[in-house]
Amino acid sequence: MSQEYTYRMIDPVKDGETAIRIRRDSFDISFQDPDGMGDPKGYLIWIEINNLLYPGSFVMMEKDGQLVGQIELEFLSYFNKPIGFVDLFYLLPEYRGKGLGAEQLNYVESFFKRYGLDEYHLRVSPTNERALRFYKKHGFEFIMEEQLNHRVWRLRKRIQKAR
Repeated sequence: MSQEYTYRMIDPVKDGETAIRIRRDSFDISFQDPDGMGDPKGYLIWIEINNLLYPGSFVMMEKDGQLVGQIELEFLSYFNKPIGFVDLFYLLPEYRGKGLGAEQLNYVESFFKRYGLDEYHLRVSPTNERALRFYKKHGFEFIMEEQLNHRVWRLRKRIQKAR
């Protein structure tokens, strides 16, 4: 499946409107709060900085040049341990439920392995049952509940380091 899909870095100038629309939609789906994403201009700067520091960390997923989804990744420290962090997994509505989430996981795990990480985390709304089923099916473990702007669950997945 992965040969059909390509990932290209988000260009804040060319893709800015689309990236903002996707980010807003993700907040609407998860928290019924499309404005919870914060300042759109700051968001585009964040994309640019992350892609400069870690090329491929903020990407558009495409098939035959058509947008399919978006992924946002970064690096954090969790109790003094370096981990990967997924800020966003997103598929356009017409691509959901077709196994492409697993395709996105492959990209994420390959990306973090290149940096020698063996664990990554994400946060999910506890009311997003579809996402929770997906993450459980793919080996994520619940760590804790957190209160940010919204109540979220932190999940983790361990991966084997690249050799």
